[in-house]
Amino acid sequence: MSVAETRVDPITASVIGGALDSIAIEMGHKLARMSYSSIIRESEDFGTVICDAEARQLCESPQSTPLQSGPIPGYVRGINRRFEEIGEEWKPGDVVMHNHPYYGSSHGPDVGFLVPVFVGDELVGFSGSTAHHLDIGALTPGSCGIVDATDAYAEGLQFNAIKIEEEGKRNEWVWHILRDNIRMSDIVVADMQAQIAASRIGAERFLELIDRYGLETVQGASEDLMDYSERVLRTEIEKLPDGTYSAEGMIDGYLDHVDPAYRDLPICAAVTIDGSDLIVDLEGTAPQVDLPINMPFEGTVDIAIYLVLRSILLDSETHPPVPTNSGLFRPIAIRAPEGCLANPRYPAPTIARFVAGNIIAETVMRALAPHMPEAVAASVGNLKVIASSGIRDGGHWVHMDIIEGSYGGRYGKDGLDAVDTLYGNTRNNPIEDIESHLPLRVTRYELQEDEAGAGRWRGGLGSIRDVEFTEPGGFSIEADGNKWPPLGIFGGSDGTAGSIVLNPGTDKAESLPSKIPYRKVDAGETIRTVAPSAGGYGEPAERDVDAIQEDILDDFVSEESAKRDYPQYREA
Repeated sequence: MSVAETRVDPITASVIGGALDSIAIEMGHKLARMSYSSIIRESEDFGTVICDAEARQLCESPQSTPLQSGPIPGYVRGINRRFEEIGEEWKPGDVVMHNHPYYGSSHGPDVGFLVPVFVGDELVGFSGSTAHHLDIGALTPGSCGIVDATDAYAEGLQFNAIKIEEEGKRNEWVWHILRDNIRMSDIVVADMQAQIAASRIGAERFLELIDRYGLETVQGASEDLMDYSERVLRTEIEKLPDGTYSAEGMIDGYLDHVDPAYRDLPICAAVTIDGSDLIVDLEGTAPQVDLPINMPFEGTVDIAIYLVLRSILLDSETHPPVPTNSGLFRPIAIRAPEGCLANPRYPAPTIARFVAGNIIAETVMRALAPHMPEAVAASVGNLKVIASSGIRDGGHWVHMDIIEGSYGGRYGKDGLDAVDTLYGNTRNNPIEDIESHLPLRVTRYELQEDEAGAGRWRGGLGSIRDVEFTEPGGFSIEADGNKWPPLGIFGGSDGTAGSIVLNPGTDKAESLPSKIPYRKVDAGETIRTVAPSAGGYGEPAERDVDAIQEDILDDFVSEESAKRDYPQYREA
């Protein structure tokens, strides 16, 4: 669309776009500052978004986790679908709670709160927030690591378009149900109320923007901004040669399961370029299982793909800022056979979908790698999510921690060490915060040595973390990458798989698989999590000798492995 074809002059559209971004940022700050749980307050595992009346995203908070903000338009579509089924509609003063994975939600613990925005009697948009909650009433404490749930009902409470406030009147009975069925309900309910406050401030600011510029101008600018984002992405897609390009990844699944159908599961991706259109087909991906590593097609799979494509096609280091709106979704079509891990049938459980989605993202990236060698990275070291819990003073305590992974080497740069990867993008919890609030002690936390894949640019290093229970409690873990190491690319070496050990260095030491249902521990017991270290990029023989020497000085690489992996270092 040329300037002459725009609905609003470009300067006004840009100003309105900046104002929309400011609204989402304010929503994010309000949510983070009002929240009680560390997973929202410290890890920033939340999303805030403004959508138009057609459930199209207009903006999102940059503090948001992509897996939280990206699905919010799908939450709105899911609520609309549910309202149509039951003969309900949006009304001024409504606040709707939603977390149904088969109606647009990412997974059950990511609860959304949506506020409709009306101008007079006209519905003009939605202000929404999502966040991961510490507990939603699943079969065991916490809202991650519920890896033995056999269906969606075992994963916790399902909220399918529930009006917790209707035309301005608060429904106290819903809050009673929440408090009676959720562990740590005081903290969880307080976090939910923070979300409502964030969504309300977003709705208020959106109305103020409309009052200032007029509804027609705001809507026209929004259309222009979505068209612009679409046009920029299509321009990059058109630079790729037409054709279909494929790759395959693997997830651990349930390594200790007696049935081979539950372990060593393929993720397949075929990417077709046709002019400015891009199609991702996941045919060949493993069938769904009756354990919760299935991924909602809308809310997880689509966001994994959108995120990685945007990241490599519109890298912020090589492109000016592009508005984060639904225009970025238009050039991309996604297909997955119904009944596979990437498009399960209800009520297949989905709560542990996170780590498998990371493999979808990197598999799509590897499919495009031969045609975008300077934009892609080697395979990532996947994450681990651990729920620790116990009873004290007559009530539950629950803590959720995301054990960071690592990024693969990429053109011109080594991989990032000990960071959350791809669509997760959360922050880790500071040790001081953990130890000051919980009966946990972090006794070891460091980067690994000699584990990253060698290459012209080496892979990122994973971390080792030991956490000791100072009181009796329990834990559960969802993770991946304990068997299949991150792959190198363009001649780079593979990285190393992760591991989990209970009571390391003692006569009770026990090696555990990547997915662990809830199990109790005594005071003094320790969990060691070892994150995978990522793959290398390019031939190791091409690495700069000075860079190898720096790695040795930093204790990232030992002298012995440097001589083994880098012939130029032996000869220097």
